[in-house]
Amino acid sequence: MERAARIFKNKQVSREVFSPEDVARAAWPTAVGKSIASHTSRVRLVRQTLIVEVEDAIWQRQLHTLSRQILDRLIKVIGITQIADIEFRIGVPRREPQRAATRQPTLFSEPGATDEANEIQDAVLKKVFRLSRKKASA
Repeated sequence: MERAARIFKNKQVSREVFSPEDVARAAWPTAVGKSIASHTSRVRLVRQTLIVEVEDAIWQRQLHTLSRQILDRLIKVIGITQIADIEFRIGVPRREPQRAATRQPTLFSEPGATDEANEIQDAVLKKVFRLSRKKASA
């Protein structure tokens, strides 16, 4: 990423193609490191302030104390002096992955439960009923 930052720094064409916000978003993990980058998200530039969303208030306080150092490092990496300040905001909490609801065993699959199919006299209809019930519960 530092090589890319040197290219951005030296080429005027890249500044025409990519906005300072895009460059800051791309260079953010390099400037702050993997551990801080994993606890931050949604980097955007509003006027001259870089707004970064953090997980919680603890991260917000800790990064606020380091904001001057982070800003200096970011300017050194990307070479854009349009960023004058960094603001850390608490972001929307991430949703944890949810598992599909597991099926509860039906009364008919439990041993010793009465099966209503036993009340059907015709053997073929009884088998059709059980197969359709099994298909419906799958």
